[in-house]
Amino acid sequence: MADGDDQPTVLVVEDERALIELYVRWLENDFEVLTAEGGEAALEQFGEDVDVVLLDRLMPGMSGDEVLEAIRAQTSDCKVAMVTAVEPDFDVIDMGFDDYLTKPIEREELLETIDRLLSRSEFDSIEQELYALSSKQAALRASKPKEELDENEEFAELQARIDELQADLDTTLPEMGDDEFVAMVRDIEADDSGGESPDSEGGDQ
Repeated sequence: MADGDDQPTVLVVEDERALIELYVRWLENDFEVLTAEGGEAALEQFGEDVDVVLLDRLMPGMSGDEVLEAIRAQTSDCKVAMVTAVEPDFDVIDMGFDDYLTKPIEREELLETIDRLLSRSEFDSIEQELYALSSKQAALRASKPKEELDENEEFAELQARIDELQADLDTTLPEMGDDEFVAMVRDIEADDSGGESPDSEGGDQ
């Protein structure tokens, strides 16, 4: 992981070369950027120096879901954001990613997401889990009708776990002094409930 004055390292995993080049242009001034055009190449590039992975979900050969499982088998420390055109379904609740971005995405959204994920490393385990679950909740709310969410048992369990974690935080941090964390969770909800900008850049994969 990056420390000191070193730039954080971001691994971009995407099978469309044009998107890789776009993301590199967006990120290269602020981060050390590694790239991989597929799942197998991603695992060859991945190591303990990688701080954040931007992971496409649909790729020929090894899928993003499989890459995520392989990364999580190695470490829980690296932050992973799925960056994909696949609308989230209820299966994302049990997946080990930290954030979910639906293409097309804008440069500012991508940079803000990476900054949030890097900041998240400083939080304790309760806050980290709450952040990840809130990301999943917001992604599903943005893609599913309320009626479908209300009827889904897995989503109800997700909400119950979020409520439990929030209660734990209220107990362990009664003054809720971590204003940055509270703001980040609220940003997740705001970002994922909003619509797509008509001039957003990114692919339709």
